[in-house]
Amino acid sequence: MNSEKDAMQLIKRGCDEILLEAELQQKLSREKPLRIKAGFDPTAPDLHLGHTVLINKMRQFQELGHHIMFLIGDFTGMIGDPSGKSVTRPPLSPEQIQQNALTYQEQVFKTLDPETTEICFNSTWHGPRTSADMIRLASRHTVARMLERDDFSKRYKTNQPISIHEFLYPLVQGWDSVEMRADVELGGTDQKFNLLVGRELMKAEAMEPQVILTMPILEGLDGVQKMSKSLNNYIGIDDAPNDMFGKIMSISDDLMWRYFELLSFRPMQEIEQFRQDIEAGANPRDIKFLLAQEIISRFHDAAAARAAQQDFITRFTKGAMPDEMPEIRLKLEHDKISIAALLKQAGLTSSTSESLRMIQQGAVKLDGEKISERGLELARGSVLVAQVGKRKFARITLE
Repeated sequence: MNSEKDAMQLIKRGCDEILLEAELQQKLSREKPLRIKAGFDPTAPDLHLGHTVLINKMRQFQELGHHIMFLIGDFTGMIGDPSGKSVTRPPLSPEQIQQNALTYQEQVFKTLDPETTEICFNSTWHGPRTSADMIRLASRHTVARMLERDDFSKRYKTNQPISIHEFLYPLVQGWDSVEMRADVELGGTDQKFNLLVGRELMKAEAMEPQVILTMPILEGLDGVQKMSKSLNNYIGIDDAPNDMFGKIMSISDDLMWRYFELLSFRPMQEIEQFRQDIEAGANPRDIKFLLAQEIISRFHDAAAARAAQQDFITRFTKGAMPDEMPEIRLKLEHDKISIAALLKQAGLTSSTSESLRMIQQGAVKLDGEKISERGLELARGSVLVAQVGKRKFARITLE
């Protein structure tokens, strides 16, 4: 970076809020590496691009010379983070957490520099705690303050159960910042309350409070709901290159800019030039190729990215798939829909019986792959390109 101004511009890229920006500037002015914390509960065996929004921001801090602390919440994972949940989330077993934590360590180093990244586990300091220690920690916050949190407040007002252990989660996460002596903590917008608890606990311990930087929650392939494995609208960082390429190409042209800002490491000036190129007549598909190439190269390699693009061109472009096609959103009554009903509701066939007949004739493709299973069901949150015959196409989002 050429200046403090350039550094702040990079730090603020894509972020939702900095609390407090003046404090961050003061910390940066000391010209010593800051301790940057971000925590992830190992609730699933793999990460998706939504998780990498925070990891990318960590990398940007790393490029500025700061000390990165990637916290794996092996202790908090056994509590279950209630943030943004309308119901109590089941805690994981120690065995599940340990297995998932190992894969997290492998995956984050596809983005972060392992030489300058500290991997931390919060069981290191929470594990030895006694019940008396936990009671003392619980005394640091009131029930009234906890109920200020939006998801707790909504659940309380609608008589949805709130377990006592869920109140402990923000305190335990906040104490992590005390133990780690964090200068800055990163988190999604849904984590703001928990991050503020960390600030308060640090003040209570006569420590300089951490600055909070929140990042937006990345929308999934449907462009509406947050990226989630349970909604099947995600791109896993361990997805095969061809699958990853196809999923990235399925996002809308509008959503592409959101992905560029939060997932790409290209300068914003270059991304703005892409916008101008499209306004001047460039094909959005070609710009989306660049996004897919960059992401696949990061999580696989450049050769795999080139091969995936060639496969996409072979299957779609050379298969006469049109650059423009109807964009259809189907609201499902249930979590899944049969392929026959999907084709009918999308207007690609006149009836479910015609759908089944076309499948039997080998005339139906999803994302360029011929479908032969008449009983196939598609899940809510899926985004796909459906083709019937040689001329009927639609990009379908299942809501």
